[in-house]
Amino acid sequence: MNDQIHSEGSDHEHGALGDAEYAEFMELAAEEGFDAEEVEGAIGEAGHGPLPVLAVVGRPNVGKSTLVNRIIGRREAVVEDKPGVTRDRVTYEAEWAGRRFKVVDTGGWEQDVLGIDASVAAQAEYAIEAADAVVFVVDSTVGATDTDEAVVKLLRRAGKPVVLCANKVDGQSGEADATALWSLGLGEPHPVSSLHGRGTGDLLDAVLEALPEAPAQRFGTVIGGPRRIALIGRPNVGKSSLLNKVANEDRVVVNELAGTTRDPVDELIELGGITWKFIDTAGIRRRVHLQEGADYYASLRTAAAVEKAEVAVVLIDASESISVQDQRIVTMAVEAGRALVIAYNKWDTLDEERRYYLEREIETELAQVAWAPRVNVSAVTGRHMEKLVPAIETALAGWESRVPTGRLNAFLGEIVASHPHPVRGGKQPRILFGTQAGTKPPRFVLFASGFLEHGYRRFVERRLREEFGFEGTPIHISVRVREKRGRNK
Repeated sequence: MNDQIHSEGSDHEHGALGDAEYAEFMELAAEEGFDAEEVEGAIGEAGHGPLPVLAVVGRPNVGKSTLVNRIIGRREAVVEDKPGVTRDRVTYEAEWAGRRFKVVDTGGWEQDVLGIDASVAAQAEYAIEAADAVVFVVDSTVGATDTDEAVVKLLRRAGKPVVLCANKVDGQSGEADATALWSLGLGEPHPVSSLHGRGTGDLLDAVLEALPEAPAQRFGTVIGGPRRIALIGRPNVGKSSLLNKVANEDRVVVNELAGTTRDPVDELIELGGITWKFIDTAGIRRRVHLQEGADYYASLRTAAAVEKAEVAVVLIDASESISVQDQRIVTMAVEAGRALVIAYNKWDTLDEERRYYLEREIETELAQVAWAPRVNVSAVTGRHMEKLVPAIETALAGWESRVPTGRLNAFLGEIVASHPHPVRGGKQPRILFGTQAGTKPPRFVLFASGFLEHGYRRFVERRLREEFGFEGTPIHISVRVREKRGRNK
């Protein structure tokens, strides 16, 4: 389980496939009429490991969320013509020129009592911490302000590559305004209109130059070093109490007032004879755009903590109904590709009736993560704490496990024979072959004769879990369809 000798940064050039396995696989692909370059691209894409992270920072109302929507190619980040608008989600996946990366949108907060300079600096600091490169957005029609200068100082201290975006340049007349931003000392300002898309291609080309091909190793940096566990959940669910209980001392402030924790507290804790690094993250409130500044930063900081962790332990208050926010937090961990354990806290306070209804809620509200190990705990009394480590180890084992290509294809052959894809439009697509291109989490690429419906992909995932385990980890499945021109045999 603790095989950290092969870090993500040193993954084989053929994804998780060794040379012999790769050669055998490419022969199989050629027999089925797939272009070698296409297959190599699919394996590379599916086996990418953690994606590099790009943070978009800048003062309020300079067009950060509009730029993020332009980068990801769809309208997801909430945009409104006033500062302080945001949404629950802050991380998105994007692709440009065949390369994929994550975008962290810091596009919105409310000014807190410390003043706008402090607000911008704090938010930028939290976003930059988890980033591999930064896009600094400045309103070219206003020019560089004192707040912009403060962010520049922060960026210099962080030492991350920076791409300067001179936004709101809607035509030739605005080019001179953009040129004036050379004075910031961050290099060439890229004139852009996020609203109309003008100049965004050149900006993204510069972003790709700034981003590493693979992100810096974010966990397991020392061979055999402590594994990183992020404790996440709604405010006042008992995260700090749980951390204090496993540490056997009061390391973190605990208060009945929700939202006491603001910054994650990294703690090295020995549990079950193993040293772990626990990150006690701030609670995520339900509606981020109603939070005051510090609470918004807490949500951003939590997302950063999940990015850096290997396992997310989601705490849910078993005494209350499972909420939409509980589901969103679970989804955040799954989308980040982290191993997952769900801990139901305050179990000692439940009567028989509540336990009955909780089981029904779990079946309906969390059915999509039925694969996650579950522990019923009490952070106050310490009940069942000894079950936490085995659950975490199980999740990590699933997260790092791999199925050899030969065994996988034998399994896929059985599936196609016993449960073929439904006929659609007179055609019956089928899975031809596949491979597991990566781990942490397990990532599969399947090659098919036609489009596989979402329901059939879910069926394949379910059968993969039944056959090979993968307990406690999300599974990513991508499908490549054989082009007609490839049928040259």
